[in-house]
Amino acid sequence: MKRYLSVRGGVGDLTKADTSVRPQDNLYLAVNSAWQKNATIPADRTEIGVNTEIDMRIEKRVLADLDELASKKDKIDVPNLDKAIDLYKLAKNFKKRDADGAEPIKKDLRALESLTSLKELNKGIKHTNLDEILANPQNLPFSFEVEADMKNTKVNVLEFAGPGTFLPDTTSYKQADAPKLLTILSEQTIKLLTMAGVNKKDAREYVKNGLAFDQKLAKVVKSTEEWSDYPACYNPVSYEDFVAEFKTFDMAAALQKVLPIKPKQIIVMEPRFLEHAEELINENNFAEIKGWMIMSFISDHAHLLSQAFREAAFPFNQALTGQGELAPVNRHAYYIANASFSEPMGIYYGKKYLGADAKADVTDMIHKMIKVYESRIKENTWLSEATKQKAITKLKALVLKIGYPDKQEKIYDLLQIDPNKSLYENERNLEKVVVKYNLDQLTQPVDRTVWLMPGNMNNACYDPQRNDITFPAGILQKPFYDIHQSRGQNYGGIGATIAHEISHAFDNNGAKFDEFGNMKNWWTKEDFAEFNKRTKAAIDIYDGLQYGPAKLNGKQVVAENIADLGGLTCAIQANKIDHGDMKELFENYARSWAQKQRPEAIKTEIAVDVHAPQPTRVNIPSQCQDEFYETFDVKPSDGMWLDPEKRVRIW
Repeated sequence: MKRYLSVRGGVGDLTKADTSVRPQDNLYLAVNSAWQKNATIPADRTEIGVNTEIDMRIEKRVLADLDELASKKDKIDVPNLDKAIDLYKLAKNFKKRDADGAEPIKKDLRALESLTSLKELNKGIKHTNLDEILANPQNLPFSFEVEADMKNTKVNVLEFAGPGTFLPDTTSYKQADAPKLLTILSEQTIKLLTMAGVNKKDAREYVKNGLAFDQKLAKVVKSTEEWSDYPACYNPVSYEDFVAEFKTFDMAAALQKVLPIKPKQIIVMEPRFLEHAEELINENNFAEIKGWMIMSFISDHAHLLSQAFREAAFPFNQALTGQGELAPVNRHAYYIANASFSEPMGIYYGKKYLGADAKADVTDMIHKMIKVYESRIKENTWLSEATKQKAITKLKALVLKIGYPDKQEKIYDLLQIDPNKSLYENERNLEKVVVKYNLDQLTQPVDRTVWLMPGNMNNACYDPQRNDITFPAGILQKPFYDIHQSRGQNYGGIGATIAHEISHAFDNNGAKFDEFGNMKNWWTKEDFAEFNKRTKAAIDIYDGLQYGPAKLNGKQVVAENIADLGGLTCAIQANKIDHGDMKELFENYARSWAQKQRPEAIKTEIAVDVHAPQPTRVNIPSQCQDEFYETFDVKPSDGMWLDPEKRVRIW
């Protein structure tokens, strides 16, 4: 399999270990070629690489600790971690899960099967709880969530969106393999339903109808490219106008049943879906809607049943990702426990595995990077002084979240585990509490202390509505960061990541939010026009790039690419200030993105991910840095050469 990188000459075979490749021709291959040859993707994973290896390290640590804690009766000093352990034990107990078979879901599945019309559903909503009818309100063909108002982040608002599609993205339906994938899903779902006691003839009818409705949804819901334009999601509609769009489905009754108050307005994240709401959700379509809900239900919950159900629910995921086999039982159980109790588990991980010295050192690096960013904004040649001052104000207002939170969000006190009930029943009850808790936030002020990522996650993020950056303990390890690594290595790893997250405050989405996280224009007209011109260059340098079996969509990945470009630029400047070795910086930057993926996983990732593939995240940002040319003496005849006027520079 060949993967094509953005270097002159165009082709880099990442399966071939060629230690003669020079950084001047292909930085990614020069650093990672030997690793690439020897790296083997585990059968139960879709890829291997630096990030996967860190994930595996985290999982190994936590799994060992969970097993040890589960065998003891000692008091645990992290609140609510005991609940995570109870859920972990339930998920691991396949003796009970196999004995129960499909029994845990039968009542809820029968409730879905018994529905005969939207009229009946409307009647039921007025007299009972919505989630008692449908097992989980998110099985409806639309969704609601409470979040901070983009234009006034002190208050929460209700957001509305359509559902996801069965294939990864709306563009997936235009691919040549779409019929094959949908056939695999169809056969898998029929098998799961019959295993759950559904008549095979009925199962086939549900699937036929469900797929028909999914095809209609795929023509209306947003693509990943559209979702990547975050500010475009803000479309306030009055409550009265919103419910009026639903002529057949009694949306007013549904909202009255689940919301703590009647909102004045609803933020419609998918206007096109709302425009087609009645066309999609009507009595004539009910058989298709019902089939779609039943398909969603069995697909979403099969992994909570027996091993036989887990295996029967695997082929579609396998077709999408190329994964060879299911994750082992203990890791499967960890994923389930961590999904519901990520914050308690993250706090436990951070306290045990992130030292105070390392946290202080990373904090110091972040403050240095913010100062570097400030100096770059002051020295910027294309911004006016008015816009510079606004940008610096936003920069200085950044809130830092490092390692793990000091306190848990209140939701974890409300979640309960009953060891006497099935895993499915517990998960369903957890879902109900989470949905209610979220909707109840409609009457509460925004809690700006909430973390978007737990401490045991290998990742980092910027939140435009809180203007904060989060660096969990999970990412603060080699090769991204180690207190014993050189400054050059750390700047090439965590330094570039820190500046990447800061850059998100000024990417094509973040640039539209002020220091308080409110969507507000703080740019002059001329400055924003120049910014858009430079953003277009960041789109063009990636757009259409062939990578394995798919081509990149420059618009879909532009925000992350702006952050990559700005992140590496600022890491280089910080490294200069600290007199770090520039060669070490570039080499560790390349090393930190080492990755080998299955072709199926590449195709799915490119369809749904707003990040470019990792090798391109090495070569293209490096090609745009003058220091790269100086460090490796890159000449116009070399593969990595990019003419100066084509080098993308934003921050």
